Amino acid sequence: MRRFKPAGGALPSVILVTDSVRLPDPRVAVRKLAPGSAVILRHYDHPERAALARDLAEICRQRRIKLLIAGDWRLAVAVGAAGVHLPERMTRRGPIAWGASAAKKPEFLVTAAAHSRAAIERAARSGCDAVLLSPVFQTASHPGAKALGPLRFALWCRNSRVPIYALGGIDAKTARRLKDSGFAGIAAIGALAGVPTTL
Repeated sequence: MRRFKPAGGALPSVILVTDSVRLPDPRVAVRKLAPGSAVILRHYDHPERAALARDLAEICRQRRIKLLIAGDWRLAVAVGAAGVHLPERMTRRGPIAWGASAAKKPEFLVTAAAHSRAAIERAARSGCDAVLLSPVFQTASHPGAKALGPLRFALWCRNSRVPIYALGGIDAKTARRLKDSGFAGIAAIGALAGVPTTL
């Protein structure tokens, strides 16, 4: 893995991505993460998303874990999160999409989802610190999606202007297949949450 240092500080090597179906209550999984890791709170439709974000922010502060809030920079600012994660559709709108508030907080870490080379480039142009590229391998979250595979993933990592995280079908075995790809780290749901990851 390459080490990168964006404006928001050193990037974590491991990111837990929450999922309201596979990981309804992410608090237990977050408590198991190593200090220096990160968590992206998705749970977009959770009826108590703000309360969950506050709880996670407190856990993350205690454990020195970076919390990023997906798709809502206002909530990220309100709970004192380390940054924001942009769904791929938000990068299509450019830097304005994630809000002027992030510009006022230069230490904010901004990541984005990407599923293509064009999306990686858009994220780089939008000023994102890193990209979560998926699916690298077959994944339980999107069983019908065509996986990039380790060779294409490595090629895209090497040609990217922005650090890339591997997401999709990541576990200890598949992560080893990526060791020489030049990626920034791994992002996962099941492998980091202790939920089944088999297809």
